[in-house]
Amino acid sequence: MSPRPNLVPRRESPYGPLEPELRSACEGIEETALEMSTQESDLECLLRVQSGDSRALADLYDRHTPLLYSLALRIVRDAAEAEEVLQEAWLQVWKSASSYDPRRGTVTGWLVTLARSRALDRYRSMASRKRAEGRPEVEAGAAPPDPAASPQQRQLNERVNVALGGLDPQQREVLQLAYFGGLSQSEIAARLGAPLGTVKSWTRQALIRLREMLPQEEWA
Repeated sequence: MSPRPNLVPRRESPYGPLEPELRSACEGIEETALEMSTQESDLECLLRVQSGDSRALADLYDRHTPLLYSLALRIVRDAAEAEEVLQEAWLQVWKSASSYDPRRGTVTGWLVTLARSRALDRYRSMASRKRAEGRPEVEAGAAPPDPAASPQQRQLNERVNVALGGLDPQQREVLQLAYFGGLSQSEIAARLGAPLGTVKSWTRQALIRLREMLPQEEWA
């Protein structure tokens, strides 16, 4: 799994040498916190990040890095480059947490957008370097296996791959070109020789099916 950004502190056990009564009280607080929805918990963390709370950033990092890393790796197809993407994405979260607007979507969706944008920028930069060096480009879309990935990351990769494999070929292709290749729907229509309305329909149907096949917290 990719290392934490340096600005995120590593935390010791939350209990330490607490007395049983205090330990029980802490566990009750944690149980209450677990009842919060993912969005409510994420939003609370992001508000704390806006105030400079690095522990809140650590909470978001722990919760969302497996998904963001999987997305970045699928786009850049290189584990080291994917880790760099994550470093840049979390640094952007730290610096611009106040730019999040809850009216435009969930915190998870905002984080995915940031990571995807960073990954596509890096993929294009890598492709440009390869063209300048006369090396063949590699199509984004299918992430290579990462031997350093954590079990959680590998399980998420497997679920995403299974979900993508369950889509119709046209639906899968438009998603790969859009989300992992960075093409607009007009560019996808031109590449596939399909009407723009048809491409939009394939994309909408694919997203609906992915939401059905993947847990909501993993595809938001």
